[in-house]
Amino acid sequence: MAIVTKTPGVYIEEVPLFPPSVAAVDTAVPAFIGYTDTRPGDGEIHAVKIRTLMEFEQKFCNWDDWKLKYNVQDNTWEESFSRNELYYHLQLYFANGGGKCYIASLGPRKGAGVEKKDFQDALTVIEKEDEPTLILAPEAVQLPYADYLEYYQQALAQAAKLMDRFVIIDIPETEKDEIESFRNGLGVNNLKYGAAYYPYLQTSIARYASLDDEDISLIEPPAAAAPPPPAAPGEAPPAERKPKPPVTAKMETGSIRRQEILLRLKSEMMVLPPSAAIAGVFANVDATRGVWKAPANVSLNAVSGLTRKISHEEQAELNVHAEGGKSINAIRAFTGLGILVWGARTLAGNDNEWKYVNVRRFYNFVEESIKKATQVFIFEPNDANTWVRISTMIENFLTNLWRQGALAGAAAGDAFYVRIGLGVTMSSEDILNGILNVEIGLAVVRPTEFLVLRFTHKMQEI
Repeated sequence: MAIVTKTPGVYIEEVPLFPPSVAAVDTAVPAFIGYTDTRPGDGEIHAVKIRTLMEFEQKFCNWDDWKLKYNVQDNTWEESFSRNELYYHLQLYFANGGGKCYIASLGPRKGAGVEKKDFQDALTVIEKEDEPTLILAPEAVQLPYADYLEYYQQALAQAAKLMDRFVIIDIPETEKDEIESFRNGLGVNNLKYGAAYYPYLQTSIARYASLDDEDISLIEPPAAAAPPPPAAPGEAPPAERKPKPPVTAKMETGSIRRQEILLRLKSEMMVLPPSAAIAGVFANVDATRGVWKAPANVSLNAVSGLTRKISHEEQAELNVHAEGGKSINAIRAFTGLGILVWGARTLAGNDNEWKYVNVRRFYNFVEESIKKATQVFIFEPNDANTWVRISTMIENFLTNLWRQGALAGAAAGDAFYVRIGLGVTMSSEDILNGILNVEIGLAVVRPTEFLVLRFTHKMQEI
């Protein structure tokens, strides 16, 4: 700002020494879509930001309705609460390193099933939010298969439109040939903005872990009573003779039967699709290693097994799909290592530029960070001074990423380039039309997916 010097005196002008900087945006902020007991607000779908599981419990769970009735006669129980499955997925997400996220609650289920329109409406709401970088809907696997495919096609289209988010996809295990059906039905559009994971996870998350003695009522057969006197000839039997239905018995809290039932219920573990756990892995790897690190060869927490064991040969068919390139990332169990995420490919597995999850997400991160940082230059003079400021700002940002190991190259000039200027990225006509073009090239590190060891025998020398 120019100083107006009309009055005699001393004037101070602070001269900026450094150029503007690029602030790194968050890379792993999932938006969960699913049904919950309650939802805050006016009953409409809103994207609500939470940071802990406790916040989710306070805003989306209604513990008063979580009750069970156990029938001792036929050894069955009846749930009297809505199927708030998203709660279990959030437990899995936070157990694997997840942090802040958004919840697009669809409210309580209207019946036993799920509806495509609910998920589509939630997608529309999430599109208006700028911060989410991951989209996942673990309960979408319960949709009719055609609706399931249509929903994920729309989710991928949104990610491609906004270019700042990535879709984590679960593959339903209800189909006979689920992998082939998925590959044939998903289509070929926007595949680089999503990744699919398989199979389901046997978790250590108890379905009824939050229940206590007061949440369970026992339906016991009526106690035997002394037989009433026989009815006189021609008279109706006394009321005591009529069969009585089972009654709800209030047993003592410390009774053996009640404790056995409570222990049995709490030992029932959930089987869940993997997307929530994968979102947690993304968040954990991004925080500890960086978004440029492939989110693979990472063990899963709160997971005790898999619904299907995948062999080396089976993964070869999942990982490489010659016809359409739709790679499926396997989750495998290894002896002595545990259960590991053993794949990091997008659905565009045949695209050498975008076949890896970390490359796609790293570009999302860089593009969004630079886009937000350069907004301050809108309506600035389109001259050499502005070009130098923009170039210096971006180069400083990319140099820091190169030093952290995100970009490959012995020198910064080998890792990236930034081009801007008249005759370089712009013509005189561009400047007259108010257009400023910046060209950025990145040498992103790629994961070591195949490690080949070569051995030779060295013969004894005489």
